Amino acid sequence: MRLDDYDPGDDIRDLGRGGGGFGGGGGGGGMGGLLIGLLPMLLGRKMGCGTLLLLGALAFLFFGGGMNMLSGGGGSVDPQADSRGGTNVACDTAAEKFACNVFGSTHQVWGDIVSGYQRPTLNFFTESNRSGCGAAQAAMGPFYCPADQGVYLDTAFFDELASRFGAAGDAAQAYVVAHEVGHHIQTITGISDKVRAAQQRASQAEGNAYQVKMELQADCYAGVWANRARNSAGQPVMEAGDLEEAMTAANAIGDDTLMRSAGQRPVPESFTHGTSEQRKTWLRRGLQTGDPRQCDTFSAAL
Repeated sequence: MRLDDYDPGDDIRDLGRGGGGFGGGGGGGGMGGLLIGLLPMLLGRKMGCGTLLLLGALAFLFFGGGMNMLSGGGGSVDPQADSRGGTNVACDTAAEKFACNVFGSTHQVWGDIVSGYQRPTLNFFTESNRSGCGAAQAAMGPFYCPADQGVYLDTAFFDELASRFGAAGDAAQAYVVAHEVGHHIQTITGISDKVRAAQQRASQAEGNAYQVKMELQADCYAGVWANRARNSAGQPVMEAGDLEEAMTAANAIGDDTLMRSAGQRPVPESFTHGTSEQRKTWLRRGLQTGDPRQCDTFSAAL
């Protein structure tokens, strides 16, 4: 991908390794939770009570109503200091630098589209830390927290994406970041609030269906970014082969594909992110049109 270097400021932080536990706040969306269904496979089949409790907590965290977080412990984390007392520098590894460059490019695109655009923050963490929505743990995958308007990313997920899901390449990684920024667009345009209100009145299956529409719209928004993004030389950031990489990633993290990979029978009523085919369809729509108005998953027949 042809991306310019982005100079991180207050909108990018490296939290390092910090406190765990669950805190209060409004829940987020995104690819966070896509690994939860696979945790038995990732952790092995010999699971004790502690693991089962973690699975239950995480399942409630991301799937229970789609938007609600557990409430509990307090505390805070210095965004520039980890638990070992060291100072963390954002964008100082190859993986972080690439994510920062994608993140900076999304500002340029969405700043031109959304009136009064407000930048989210990009928060790197290692293994575990905290967000405005509670725990940030690597097993959750990348996620967006509307409470603090932050994208949370452990870049080890990029390795996981390549090794376990067969979705390698910089465009696959860019799709992950752009998808989470898509959830920020939903927050600042009021879509998230409307969905949350609808979910509170809905059954579990209906709430999941709303969440699927949220995720597919974020996929479409990621495609809009990829269509419109240009570097300082005016070149499209997408190069030959990037489309295939992004589509491979979208296919790999569909609910049906993930459930089959975990040895489970796909149950559509439990889907929260959409099937592989749906995710590819909406990502492609954003890529082909570059028009966020074409990303209305709530009015479309999925």
